[in-house]
Amino acid sequence: MATGFFNVPQPVNEPVKSYAPGSAERNELQQMLATLRGQELDIPMYIGGQEVRSGNLIRLAPPHDHKHTLGHFHKSDKAHVQQAIDAALAAREKWVNLSWEHRASIFLKAADLIAGPYRAKLNAATMLGQSKNAYQAEIDSACEIIDFLRFNVQFMTEIYRQQPHSAPGMWNRMEWRPLEGFVYALTPFNFTAIAGNLPSSCALMGNVVVWKPSNTQVYAANVLMEIFIRAGVPAGVINLVYPSGPDAADVIFAHPDFAGIHFTGSTGVFQDIWKTIGQNIHRYKSYPRIVGETGGKDFVMVHRSAEAPAVITALSRGAFEYQGQKCSAASRAYIPSNIWNEVKAGLQRDLASFKMGPTEDFSNFINAVIDEKSFDKLASFIDAAKNDPEVEVVAGGTYDKSKGWFISPTVLRVNDPMYVTMCEELFGPVLTIYVYDEHKYEETLKLVDKTSIYALTGSIIAQDRYAIELATKTLEHSAGNFYINDKPTGAVVGQQPFGGARGSGTNDKAGAMINLLRWVSPRTIKETFVPPTDYRYPFLG
Repeated sequence: MATGFFNVPQPVNEPVKSYAPGSAERNELQQMLATLRGQELDIPMYIGGQEVRSGNLIRLAPPHDHKHTLGHFHKSDKAHVQQAIDAALAAREKWVNLSWEHRASIFLKAADLIAGPYRAKLNAATMLGQSKNAYQAEIDSACEIIDFLRFNVQFMTEIYRQQPHSAPGMWNRMEWRPLEGFVYALTPFNFTAIAGNLPSSCALMGNVVVWKPSNTQVYAANVLMEIFIRAGVPAGVINLVYPSGPDAADVIFAHPDFAGIHFTGSTGVFQDIWKTIGQNIHRYKSYPRIVGETGGKDFVMVHRSAEAPAVITALSRGAFEYQGQKCSAASRAYIPSNIWNEVKAGLQRDLASFKMGPTEDFSNFINAVIDEKSFDKLASFIDAAKNDPEVEVVAGGTYDKSKGWFISPTVLRVNDPMYVTMCEELFGPVLTIYVYDEHKYEETLKLVDKTSIYALTGSIIAQDRYAIELATKTLEHSAGNFYINDKPTGAVVGQQPFGGARGSGTNDKAGAMINLLRWVSPRTIKETFVPPTDYRYPFLG
């Protein structure tokens, strides 16, 4: 068989399109939005290369227009989960034995399909199904998923190149084997890129996958599956099903061939999964890989030397882009007393200028939160804050669900730095601020570190370099992604690998080689060219 040592195309981050008025991409996206709104989809499961329909239909609607029907998906039951596992295991042998460069080609093709003919469709599906504006969709469902696919191929080759040293008379080799069994990808609503990366990164490394997306992301997940199929992912390698969490868990975590889980979601769910895996550990052929990113209570720490305009913009963008529904969104801030009045006025000015409404209107900066459950939770926290004499509503504080799940961007100022909205993850457009004595910087840094169970993202804004260094050291374990003079959001694949520790997950860094290492099991091979023929060592003489 002909072969060679192949170099893959050098990845570069996908340029972000502007969608400015009159641009070709804006016109194409608006046309696609109209097309998708004008049809109702019947979305099947994809099991072993077949479209499977249960007849148990679940309605899909835009969060910003909940009376409009985008389509329905077919709910899965336990039998479908078992079918997906069987299909994955049946596909495993051929997929494992396919040369790595052909796996690479499939996912490089998927990236090019998204960059080209599918860009508008995937962005429009994300805008409608998850209520993201055009820019937020572009950086997610176009640029980030393209980057994941291209950079992961590069990372894969870097792993394969890692080989041991060989002493004279022998050859040591390292094989990077896919896991023995199937991987379960459990993906969130808020990023189409994450929904695509969790199953595809495992599959790229030679694994077979059962993929369950969030119900509120199924609309775009269906487009991703269409892209994977067109790119050439073989039948059964990635199987897309829509069961309830408990039904999936009952089947998957009891299966002897369960080899790992790739997860993004809530801390509580992840801890329950970890516990279940531990209770079933005796069932499995090997110890499953448990990889999860579980959210955060992300901070912006401001020093008295900071420039207020930079602080205002970091908070306005970091807290309220995509309605604060990013794991990395700024949700608590510590502002020194000397610049508070200027920061307050700037935030009030910015929030007053925000337009809120449907994603189809490109002038809207703010759209709807994902569903009624999220809306009701956020509204209850806002109501409690409005009724608490120790809390000042600096801006926002209103909500309306008559048309869509709209929560006005809200800024709270609290007197108690341990107030509930300083500690709990809300996952919405609510920013809580504690104003501290400008001369108590070190004490406040320690407060930041101990306030939350999470450690995902955080930032320090300051002009004083000694203050920056002190924050960087004091907050060493407070954030897996730490930003200096920037908002705590916007990690880019290949530039800022993403993930946190403590209550924020296993910190296996999506967008880096580290993550892909979790989906392979190395085998060391030692070959001796001229083996010894006498057991006696020289020391015996």
